[in-house]
Amino acid sequence: MNPNVKKVEYAVRGPIVQRAVQLEKELREGAKKPFTEVIRANIGDAHAMGQKPITFLRQVLALCAYPDLLEDNKFPEDAKQRARRILAACGGQSIGAYSASPGIECIRQDVARYIEKRDGGIPSNPDNIYLSTGASDAIVTILKLMICGEGRSRTGVMISIPSTRFTPRLWPIWAQCRSITIWMKISQVQSRECIEEVIRFAKEEHLFLMADEVYQDNVYADGCKFHSFKKVLFEMGPEYSNTVELASFHSTSKCYMGECGFRGGYMEIINMDPEVKAQLTKLVSVRLCPPVPGQALLDLVVNPPQPDESSYTTFIKERTAVLDALAEKARMTEEMFNTIPGITCNPVQGAMYTFPRISLPPKAIDKAKVSNTV
Repeated sequence: MNPNVKKVEYAVRGPIVQRAVQLEKELREGAKKPFTEVIRANIGDAHAMGQKPITFLRQVLALCAYPDLLEDNKFPEDAKQRARRILAACGGQSIGAYSASPGIECIRQDVARYIEKRDGGIPSNPDNIYLSTGASDAIVTILKLMICGEGRSRTGVMISIPSTRFTPRLWPIWAQCRSITIWMKISQVQSRECIEEVIRFAKEEHLFLMADEVYQDNVYADGCKFHSFKKVLFEMGPEYSNTVELASFHSTSKCYMGECGFRGGYMEIINMDPEVKAQLTKLVSVRLCPPVPGQALLDLVVNPPQPDESSYTTFIKERTAVLDALAEKARMTEEMFNTIPGITCNPVQGAMYTFPRISLPPKAIDKAKVSNTV
């Protein structure tokens, strides 16, 4: 087998999760524990933790999955209109058909319009939009495209610390070839100044920037605001907007949606060399296409109900309730951690994670070393 597979560490689904599965099994079998349930806090799966789906999103998806419901007057007309438009763009008017490899064209157009509106009118070209199986699949695709070489000439990947522990030992940090910078979820909202600094660094060092922006709606702290890398890049002027290569990612799994299982997402690429882009398109085509139900869901995220549509009031109410609840949970989590001796936690400004600092007693560390678990 590929020896590099053995070197990958992914704590989100690693040994701790495996131990949790074992504990859950023991509880089901009647084992006595000082607790009655295992809380899965290892991954940002909101629906698994009880978050209710947004009504409008599920209505349209139900209509797309079972078009006979289009004749049912229980569904609002704006949901039916969205479903008809999506189905009309599908092969055989069925979301069970393959789509074009980069995604359904009208959905890519909607994504481009969403990005333009989000970024204050900065143009977005649908030809630079690739729909994907969640953001993670798009990130892996870019890494496959970029990473090459062996030994000290292997491409390097820079990631933020702390982050989800996905240690890419495949890519030595001392690479002399080309580097890729990834800025991931650390529960802190990057300031505009920080993003500008990253972009300058990328230009100076000829780096390819990858911006994981799946938490763009999950901003909780006062004085914090989401700034897209693309918007900042273009506002820095042609010196940067015409030269710095960027791939940005979004997903239906986070924000207020939490629809992880549908695996919807997209990436937008900026300033990629046309020959390299052709290879990216080829790489995407090998995967046939992203899940079409996930594409349909993404379309509803980037093209939600408008104020003059019947579903708007309920949609806004549900969206606001979810984001408010997430903000309250972030505050409660921070406060709880800071009451536990030996644990400190910085303010949770955004996303769905906290990164508490745990001060372990020397005896615990020594025991872990003896048992070879550190």
